[in-house]
Amino acid sequence: MKTDLIKAFKLTLAFCLLLSVGYIGVLWMFAKLEGPANGTVEMLSVKNREVGAVLVGQEFTRNDLFWGRPSAVDYKADGSGGSNYGPDNSEYLAIVKKRIDKFLMAHPYLKREEVPAELVTASGSGLDPHIPVKAAYVQIERVADARHLSVTSLRALVDELAEKPIGGPSVVNVLKLNVNLIKITE
Repeated sequence: MKTDLIKAFKLTLAFCLLLSVGYIGVLWMFAKLEGPANGTVEMLSVKNREVGAVLVGQEFTRNDLFWGRPSAVDYKADGSGGSNYGPDNSEYLAIVKKRIDKFLMAHPYLKREEVPAELVTASGSGLDPHIPVKAAYVQIERVADARHLSVTSLRALVDELAEKPIGGPSVVNVLKLNVNLIKITE
């Protein structure tokens, strides 16, 4: 019995090492070979000051910047997750209504039905750095007024930074969009 326990302990230890260290090693190698930026975090800077990681959403509330998706976790990357509210939950509906009202106050030229769902509902991770291009388009007038730019030039910037994922609508990274906006106007 004692020899069986020793064998079982050794086997358990071997599998713990293999499945923890080995698994992480395989993921790391895959990220290095196939991942964006060779598995490293792409950081963006403005005036030699890092302002954020490209793959993590941030909150933007100023009228002279594009706004991203709301976050159920306050954009905390260490606590990624959704709100777990169902689509008919009264608390959730009240939160979304409040977000729509706030959005319409900043965009008086829009009707309620023209507000993109992605700008008033949080993503599953709470950290989504992208919005659909159409969600950026509805904000162009507000940003153009605040920055004293033409709508045409801002639309061109959004189109230039648009990414076309496989099998989905075109999206734009909000941090990249805002950093480029700051660089061309300041």
